[in-house]
Amino acid sequence: MAAETLPGYRGKLRELLTRAKVGVGDAVRVHTRGESYEGTLLPRVENADEWHIVIKQKTGYNIGIAHAEGLRVEKIGEAIKPEFRPPPLPPVKEGLPKVSIISTGGTIASRVDYVTGGVYAAMSSRDLLSIVPELADIAQIEADILYSVFSENINSDHWEGMAKRVAEKIRQGADGVIITHGTDTMGYSTAALSLAIRNLPVPVIFVGSQRSSDRPSSDSATNLVAVVNAAAHAPFAEVVLGMHEGTGDDSIIFHPGAKVRKCHSSARYAFQTVNASPMARFKDGKFEMIAEHYRTRQKSEPLVMNRFEKKVALIKFHPNFDPLVVDALVDAGFRGIVFEGTGLGHVSETCYDAIGRAGKAGVLMGMTSQCIWGRVNMNVYSMGRELTRRGVEPLEDMLPETAYVKMMWSLGNSETPEEARRLLKENVAGEYNPRTPYARREP
Repeated sequence: MAAETLPGYRGKLRELLTRAKVGVGDAVRVHTRGESYEGTLLPRVENADEWHIVIKQKTGYNIGIAHAEGLRVEKIGEAIKPEFRPPPLPPVKEGLPKVSIISTGGTIASRVDYVTGGVYAAMSSRDLLSIVPELADIAQIEADILYSVFSENINSDHWEGMAKRVAEKIRQGADGVIITHGTDTMGYSTAALSLAIRNLPVPVIFVGSQRSSDRPSSDSATNLVAVVNAAAHAPFAEVVLGMHEGTGDDSIIFHPGAKVRKCHSSARYAFQTVNASPMARFKDGKFEMIAEHYRTRQKSEPLVMNRFEKKVALIKFHPNFDPLVVDALVDAGFRGIVFEGTGLGHVSETCYDAIGRAGKAGVLMGMTSQCIWGRVNMNVYSMGRELTRRGVEPLEDMLPETAYVKMMWSLGNSETPEEARRLLKENVAGEYNPRTPYARREP
């Protein structure tokens, strides 16, 4: 019997079920210790113990039956295994703006596996259109699968591919481009695309969801309606991230790509604009521009600068931090290090020698703050001045995640260390703010 028919079952129980020619989803009768139980065989999670059979009874309750001497399982029927079947696509309406949806995976492009109860990346952007048919009234949707991975597996190679594909879609006539993406590393990707594709003529909008598209509590449909509206009609031509503004479904907020951070693990308002104002809001079917300054839609040719240096590290300073970490990175040939230091941008003086060695080795170094809001100022205390003297660049109010991506991009698109340092300090996509605005998370 194929291994996937008994996910999570191991050892003696797996041998017993295999001999009985039973698989997950089959109707079974389990005999043990003078009792019999009937139900549908359910899977086990991979790291569960190997001594219990789990079945779903007709009552709807799941029960676990421990392995015991004389336990016997018989197959009494094939259970109906539910499957996902999206409805047919709505007809295309001529004359509407053209919007390209590029799927890279994540929860918004995922669905529940009703056999295992888990969530996996299997849904294409075409499926999303069939599930949210009202999108066809907003724009002509072109669906395209670029990747099908969860966001933890996204890396700089994927960023390079995203930038290239976005440019292709724009040159093919898209009035806006949407990238579906897992939320956990979406902030890195929005920063990367903000840098990797310049001179935009139309919006490029990242979107994700905290619940998969086929769950009743999903936020994906509301998010998609808003971002498709933005891609088709919004006046800005920048890389942004569109997600829920609050716990309800009444408004979607658009965050600038280089100034957005995931600040909550599961809430719909997980993303917040940090050290800047959001770009826009979509509410009651209308757009409200919030940012005072932004790039407008225009006729322009996108410029792709999508090279990223992989030998860059993001290090969080903490008490008892061992400077051997810095030494190890230098010895491994890393070309850049971003420090996430204390409030104004400090690390322990025990790190001075290692940082000085890194500077002499030509490693590009930058300092950010562990604080969510505010900026580093390495001129206030002597510790900051000692670090700048050893080659650490203060990165003002740039987010640590954005700074990490910016350093990768700066090194990847320069020929000399001096040019890389110049690019790192240049405000390319709004990653720096000349003055930090007052901001706080409203309750």
